[in-house]
Amino acid sequence: MADNSYSAEQSPKTPLINFDASSGNFDLKGKSIPENSVLFYKPLFEWLDNYVQNPSSKTTLNIQLDYFNTSSSKCIVDLFKKLELITKNAKGEALINWLYDDQDDDMLEAGEDYKSIIKIPFNLVSFTK
Repeated sequence: MADNSYSAEQSPKTPLINFDASSGNFDLKGKSIPENSVLFYKPLFEWLDNYVQNPSSKTTLNIQLDYFNTSSSKCIVDLFKKLELITKNAKGEALINWLYDDQDDDMLEAGEDYKSIIKIPFNLVSFTK
């Protein structure tokens, strides 16, 4: 794989992205309300398409969003589906940790919805701010 990691700085409208291929540790944190979600996530998805061909033996996505819009929601599902390919193609293990503020029922509910449609281990992890 050419690029060992993919990262993007956090902004008021976009999340911090830090995906490290060598360790298999992926972090996505903050708000996801970009003007154009598809355009924003496109480079990440292109990177992931390469990563899933030769992933780390264990890939862990820690996702902690304060807020996301409807178009980002579709992109988040697409992200999860790409991670499912790692297990589906028997290239390794993939795991998602959905971190949410224990006072944020909306984020808990969103995590429960995603967990119901994703076919890899999906942990709901609460924290206190």
